Amino acid sequence: MISVNNLSLQFGKRVLFDEVNLKFTGGNCYGVIGANGAGKSTFLKILSGEIDPTRGQVVLEPGKRMAVLRQNHFEFDEVPVIDTVMMGYSHLWNLMQEKDAIYAKPDFSEADGIRASELETEFAELNGWNAQSDAAALLSGLGIAEEDHYKLVKELSGALKVRVLLAQAIYGNPDVLILDEPTNDLDLQTISWLEDFLLEFKNTVIVVSHDRHFLDTVCTHIVDIDFKVIRLYTGNYTFWYQSSQLALAQRSAANKKAEDKRKELQEFIARFSANASKSKQATSRRKLLEKINVDDIQPSTRRYPAIIFQQKRVAGDQILQVEHLSHTLDNGTVLFRNLDFFVNKGDKIAFLSKDSLAITTLFQILAGELKPDAGAFKFGQTITPAYLPVNNEAYFQSDDNLVDWLRQFAADENKDEVYIRGFLGKMLFSGEEVFKKCNVLSGGEKVRCMISRMMLAGANLLILDEPTNHLDLESITAFNNALKDFPGSVLFTSHDHEFTQTVANRIIELTPKGNIDRLMTYDEYIENESIAVQKAELYA
Repeated sequence: MISVNNLSLQFGKRVLFDEVNLKFTGGNCYGVIGANGAGKSTFLKILSGEIDPTRGQVVLEPGKRMAVLRQNHFEFDEVPVIDTVMMGYSHLWNLMQEKDAIYAKPDFSEADGIRASELETEFAELNGWNAQSDAAALLSGLGIAEEDHYKLVKELSGALKVRVLLAQAIYGNPDVLILDEPTNDLDLQTISWLEDFLLEFKNTVIVVSHDRHFLDTVCTHIVDIDFKVIRLYTGNYTFWYQSSQLALAQRSAANKKAEDKRKELQEFIARFSANASKSKQATSRRKLLEKINVDDIQPSTRRYPAIIFQQKRVAGDQILQVEHLSHTLDNGTVLFRNLDFFVNKGDKIAFLSKDSLAITTLFQILAGELKPDAGAFKFGQTITPAYLPVNNEAYFQSDDNLVDWLRQFAADENKDEVYIRGFLGKMLFSGEEVFKKCNVLSGGEKVRCMISRMMLAGANLLILDEPTNHLDLESITAFNNALKDFPGSVLFTSHDHEFTQTVANRIIELTPKGNIDRLMTYDEYIENESIAVQKAELYA
């Protein structure tokens, strides 16, 4: 369907990748992974023709159509939403425009009639009569209300614009679909809709995402960009991660015999193949895994942060009590009302809401940054909370280097540079990197600094607002594992399904009309029919 031949990309003396040869075939979904800066998005831009490689070529099968998730959120500001979606299939859209222009002519000629007949025939062959209804169905599936379909794109919020551009990309059944971070700004329900859509999609998908559950659900193959080499592996992200970690452990065990290594890997493949029968792509993925050659499994050279949250003081039985808490915006929008909950020892609570601002506001109140309209909350005497906000810009306004930046949050007895650099080193800031100015950091680097700050605090209650934003897969995995091992309590919200499912043992959902509080995992929560009925009533 689309092939990459002898592809190389070089910026000055820096080689991003070299001599890449890959083939992407129909019916498969390829997840592109790699550390921040490895060139994932750049690789997608080469595939789509947006930028040219230094050497080599990309070949799209003749007659096939490629669609790309656009990153310019302002390109269609003056266009109605539904038209923006239909413009994703440019040939059909241009045909519609030409047809309408001919019919609008005041001096309709015989030649116009012949041309109109030709256009009508092709229009019908392309299923044009369903064009608008198909576009509307995509928009509704992505959570855009029907009353917004005929607004100009500029009238929508930034998050909804992203969904319109996603609908544009997947509209019209393209032969090759290229998606760069499609789950950004999507809630968990909409991500689930996109997963189901891609599972039914019969053509080629190439996607970059930091959402592990999404990659596990939709991907049949992983494309790993690692130290200038791009390798293709069969299986989803979890298979790639676990097999590469097993291969790395085997490589470290110098005395392990070759036949023992091969047997261990074969057993791993067989076990994972059996488990694949539980997935939505059961049959095809199991067959793919059964064909894997043990020699195809390679250890990853990726570095993972050492995230360890240690409590300086073990919490007592009184953690946090919230009573009758309410907050309404200045425009009258109710975020939550009469919120009551008691945090028990060891609770790891995932907060959900259709309005993410409701959760951010609650966390800001608990962190002392906002005052509630009504109600109160009280931490236990033994509790030391640490807060990771969704917007951390206020913390990085100075030109301090990273050592001085982190030192300001340390107790007097812990301001030694070696001690401070140890926490930065755990988040992969090493050598001269620790002397970077904090106001020039990337989004991912800022979050890693904030995690260093939280580890330094030694808190026994963590409050985390979208903690995986801007992090790469390695950091997300390390963060996820750290929270599972953390003996204290956690209050958090995340659009990362895997993160929420594996960390939370309790769910609290905020709605304007009331709140739902259940002691269960996230998957149990979303699959519970009685809760679905209750939610429908609260959001009605």
